[in-house]
Amino acid sequence: MSLIWATRGRAWGFRFLRSGGFEDPLPVYDTAFAGLEDTSEACRRIFATGGHPDMVVLRFWDPVGRRDRAGRVIPHDFVVFGPLSDDIDSVEAGRQRIWPLVAEDFAEVWEQTQPPPVNG
Repeated sequence: MSLIWATRGRAWGFRFLRSGGFEDPLPVYDTAFAGLEDTSEACRRIFATGGHPDMVVLRFWDPVGRRDRAGRVIPHDFVVFGPLSDDIDSVEAGRQRIWPLVAEDFAEVWEQTQPPPVNG
């Protein structure tokens, strides 16, 4: 899967669950989400720059409304690359295309007391 995915669980803070194949996904994530820090939902396409490939930046609330221990709705941040990003031109299109790919994985880990390891 060609994506970076960052989110939080019921008891663990914001973590990367997918690295998009990057040894350190943070620099790509920071570049992708620059200017969107206070945006609750977002979708934007970024064309290749600074050695990074074309990507779609996607943020949306947890589709089933899960909340952490503090009562905050869980956000899901994605940086999507390659063919997987084709046809993602809105938050809703991104949610429909990406969420089914990760929903089961998140359901398995979100209540764990410790964050799961990052997958490629």
